[in-house]
Amino acid sequence: MRQVTLAEVARHAGVSLATASRVLNGSTRQVGEELRERVGGAARELGYLPNASAQALARNRSLLVGLVVHDIADPYFAGIAAGVTRVAEAAGLVVVLGTTGRDPEREGQLVHTLRAHRARALVLAGSRTTDRRAAARLAAELAGFTGQGGRVACVSQARLGVDTVVPANRAGARALARELAALGHRRFAVLAGPPELLAARDRVAGFRAGLADVGLALPADNVVHGAFTRDGGHAAGTALLAAKTGATCVFAVNDVMATGAMAALREHGVRVPEDVSLAGFDDVPALRDLSPGLSTVRLPVEDMGERAARLALDDVAGEPRTVRVTGEVVLRASTATPGGTGLRGGRPTP
Repeated sequence: MRQVTLAEVARHAGVSLATASRVLNGSTRQVGEELRERVGGAARELGYLPNASAQALARNRSLLVGLVVHDIADPYFAGIAAGVTRVAEAAGLVVVLGTTGRDPEREGQLVHTLRAHRARALVLAGSRTTDRRAAARLAAELAGFTGQGGRVACVSQARLGVDTVVPANRAGARALARELAALGHRRFAVLAGPPELLAARDRVAGFRAGLADVGLALPADNVVHGAFTRDGGHAAGTALLAAKTGATCVFAVNDVMATGAMAALREHGVRVPEDVSLAGFDDVPALRDLSPGLSTVRLPVEDMGERAARLALDDVAGEPRTVRVTGEVVLRASTATPGGTGLRGGRPTP
């Protein structure tokens, strides 16, 4: 079906093209009520569909809220997306999703694209990294975005000079370490995630601090890095088994890594928690039916998304705000008092 043009609406209404544009594209210039009704009636009669890009240019803002996450398949980011979407839709806005694949360069490219579309607000969800050049480029893009009237909020570390929702990565991991030590564990290992990811670093540092609180140490050889994914957890868990550390409790720095590690342990005949206890971090709802139930640190991920969206849609000017979110240790069946063989090298399941 042929699309009706703005010029046709103007002719049908008997007004200039400029007047029709001001009415239908939302210009701030005033148009009389009689002309507004005439143009609106003509548009309805002809079935005219306004050009969203033209409206955004006229208003210097659109109805779009950008949401940039590392990996929408990760339940952590899916939960944040649910919270952002709920707030944006309640405000009559539309969420546009972009995924970075954990590529810092891609993050800046997506912000640039959202600038071009005059997005009203932007939520960036995901850990910052140690890549300083990528961080500088992203900061420049964000400055351009806010310079044209957009607003930004992050769910991450407060490193970008914008409103930020900060999860308690260090404090949560520290509290978890103390709880696991209280079960009687003395030999620990950690599946640490990518070394350049600040969230992973913070969780490992917090876990070390929690062990130190009770007079324990985490040997460097007992820390295995891997991708922040299920497959990354599986590979890291397999490598940890091969190292034969003797650890009786393993901490994976997020729940999806813990899921992969649990599968690797089972494949090698290592039982959880009879032989080795296992804990994660995040408590994403999609993984709560895991068997045995996963001990973890609960973060209110949907609430974090809602808070970030409200910050991004709040037009209050001033210094960047920081909203700190606490974590709650949740012990389930995947952790128990030590009594098994620990990680002394598993035996393949027949």
